[in-house]
Amino acid sequence: MAHKSFKIILSIEICVVSLMNQENIIKVFVYGTLKPRGKYYKIFCEGKTIEEQECWTKGSLFALPVGYPAMIEGNDQVYGYVLSFASFKDLENLDKLEGYSGIPNSPLNEYDRAKIIVYNQANQAIDEVWSYFMTEEKVKTLNGVYLPSGMWHQE
Repeated sequence: MAHKSFKIILSIEICVVSLMNQENIIKVFVYGTLKPRGKYYKIFCEGKTIEEQECWTKGSLFALPVGYPAMIEGNDQVYGYVLSFASFKDLENLDKLEGYSGIPNSPLNEYDRAKIIVYNQANQAIDEVWSYFMTEEKVKTLNGVYLPSGMWHQE
């Protein structure tokens, strides 16, 4: 009898720990150099992600002559991946790479970070995750080229 109650308690504890861990998972939508096989994927993501899922979100995508893309608010489909990380430190490292100071809408930011909805290939909303946006003014200043396909490929 003691073994049965021990198993039940252990099962409940494992479930609680599992739920707590899921709440601490950091999810980020990436559409450029952080995608698998992208320029910065190996440095910032490889071996650190616990899940990677292809998906899309709403926005408008631009190729920048500096060698990476920028997404602004819009209604096009922008294709990429949701990368899931177990550590907040990974998000802080991405913030540094993306030039995000931690202060929304700061003129010091290259990109701002905001929560967005992502969709699967069946066009069903699947999650709310972080992503990085550039302002339309900054995209114009950097001579961004609109990508109506919503896909950016590294050259």
